[in-house]
Amino acid sequence: GDMSASDFPTLAWRKAMNDAALGRPPKLSYGDPCGSIRLRAALQGYLWRARSIRCEVGEIVVVNGSQQGLDLCARLLLDEGDGFAIEEPCYPMARSVFEMTGAIAAPVEVDAEGIRADLLAYVGARLAYVTPSHQFPLGSVMSMGRRQQLLGWAKEKRAYIVEDDYDSEYRFDMNPIPPLRALGGASNVIYIGTVSKTLSPLLRIGYVVVPRELQEVFAHAKRLTDRHAPSLEQEALATLVESGAYEAHVRKARRQNARRRAALLDALQAEFRDLVRVEGAEAGLHVVAWFTGMPPAMAASFIEKAAALGVGIYSISPHYFDPALDRSCFGLVMGYASLTESQIHRGIKLLRGAYEEATSCGGVS
Repeated sequence: GDMSASDFPTLAWRKAMNDAALGRPPKLSYGDPCGSIRLRAALQGYLWRARSIRCEVGEIVVVNGSQQGLDLCARLLLDEGDGFAIEEPCYPMARSVFEMTGAIAAPVEVDAEGIRADLLAYVGARLAYVTPSHQFPLGSVMSMGRRQQLLGWAKEKRAYIVEDDYDSEYRFDMNPIPPLRALGGASNVIYIGTVSKTLSPLLRIGYVVVPRELQEVFAHAKRLTDRHAPSLEQEALATLVESGAYEAHVRKARRQNARRRAALLDALQAEFRDLVRVEGAEAGLHVVAWFTGMPPAMAASFIEKAAALGVGIYSISPHYFDPALDRSCFGLVMGYASLTESQIHRGIKLLRGAYEEATSCGGVS
């Protein structure tokens, strides 16, 4: 989802970029395909402090956003006809990038504890893609028991796990659970992180922590793909991380988004009460709102009427392998990080009006 421009640390970033430009070496040349050694060293420390991940600098590859990390995983770990396990519902761009290799998706059900790891034994996958810190799109947080099950499956099958930790910086009403990469027995976990949800998706900076046996092939593939990520941006980010400014910014962004989240939950309760069931609010920057009084057949009308009122809403259906599958109620993926609290309240009030129009036309009370 989008981020608020007002949250971006403009002055700190501008100074860091100026320092990076002024401090450039006298000879301009290509950089390390794995990324700036300075940034990777800074990320190594950050991952330990923020996510309890122990890794070597050489295990970190800086990429142009997490999507490039997924692309490298797909091209290096899957062949045509291979099976890969993916959450159901899932992040569509992850599914697509794996399928582009000719690999075959094996959707695995997600419940309140995350992916059903007990079902993985039946899918014959060489790789599993998961979002354990905040499942996309449902928002569940994978339990420790499921994490251990998943790691056990990967060890037994000698499969890789791609852990997409896309917005783990945001946790509310819950204690943090260590990522898979931080747990024992995680030698075949490939961890993907990004600054898209903390700074901006415009920067296109992400990072992949790879097992030692994959370091060389990831470095070679990165070099062949685009040489390396932009150098000045890498040095600027290294400055922010080294100085502590990045983590201070993350704490500030967490507080601001906590207020937006509270505004959204309050507005949904005030306008819809028991007509809406909210899930996935404990972490991340979006929730799923299930409209219990609205059959999925009325979704198109609801979306159309909301758009006419100036409110863009996004159905959860396209995230399922079979979007047309009949479900008991209609779900919306609702992000809030780009909005002010007043915009959230006003938008939900308008959404209630669209709901009334859609359900009255469809004969639902």
